[in-house]
Amino acid sequence: MKTTMFTRATVADAAQLLRNGELVAFPTETVYGLGADATNVTAVKKVYAAKGRPSDNPLIVTVADIDTVRRFADVTPVAERLMRKYWPGPLTIILNIIPGALDAAVTGGLPTAAFRCPDNAATRELIKLSGNPIVGPSANLSGKPSPTTAQHVLHDMDGRIAGILDDGPARVGVESTILDLSGDTPAILRPGYVDESMLAADLQTVNTDQHHVGANETPKAPGMKYKHYAPDAQVVIVDHQVDFPAAIKWAQADPRAFGVLATDQVLATVPAGVETYSLGTDLASATRDLFAGLRYFDLHPDISLVLAQGFDPEGLGAAYMNRINKSAGGEHFPVTAP
Repeated sequence: MKTTMFTRATVADAAQLLRNGELVAFPTETVYGLGADATNVTAVKKVYAAKGRPSDNPLIVTVADIDTVRRFADVTPVAERLMRKYWPGPLTIILNIIPGALDAAVTGGLPTAAFRCPDNAATRELIKLSGNPIVGPSANLSGKPSPTTAQHVLHDMDGRIAGILDDGPARVGVESTILDLSGDTPAILRPGYVDESMLAADLQTVNTDQHHVGANETPKAPGMKYKHYAPDAQVVIVDHQVDFPAAIKWAQADPRAFGVLATDQVLATVPAGVETYSLGTDLASATRDLFAGLRYFDLHPDISLVLAQGFDPEGLGAAYMNRINKSAGGEHFPVTAP
């Protein structure tokens, strides 16, 4: 099919495609999502097909306002307080749903669903004009780095989806925090911009231990079970800046061609002739540009090893390290020989 690019001026045309049961990628402050009418099971199943996504990986329901959530779920007082504080914004909340309100294609067959209201006016208008909430997984091929620009989406999805709403690059660069409020104890299932310290003001206890999802278990949230964010090259995380000279020496002795994904301070020490991608000057820019950097090396098929800078896993660093660890398959320098 032809994939049409839309802008804020043509958002009504993009909404019509959603009403027709087609797929339209949309911008958020975190990454670009892949939208389909969340109440149209046929359309939802197209999302799995377009992404090559496992069918037991639940989808986030993306809304334009809190009242829409009430159509599908039990909005507790705690949930409403957090929604009013952080929405629109990079916080996804898992709630118990009204029985039968959402199809198993959206929930993975679970009695819960994840809801989010993005901080992007064009997307909220798209949802309002479409008349229903939309599912919103990242608009990339399953397992690949998430897209932070419309061009990233087009690279993965050209010919697979009907349209892309382009509203410029994402500001945050990693997916939203996922907070599970469906049980007795609130739990962060995926770290993001809204971190534990920010949530502490409204929640007495927050569980941050990442649950390992078994092979026969359906995950409550995206990113908990399957490999994510991986470029074709093997990523190796260098946890400390002082270790980069040794890591580069190790990579130079490896037969594979390598590149470096790091901040400008680190890149200033990289020998000439090595392919590099700048993550800017600090953790915030590194988080924003991480997925773009991983995609950059995918465009260089000759490079099969990437040394990537690590950060302390605190605050926003927890979100950065969660993504880069999954991209690397947990591989850190020094690498232990098999």
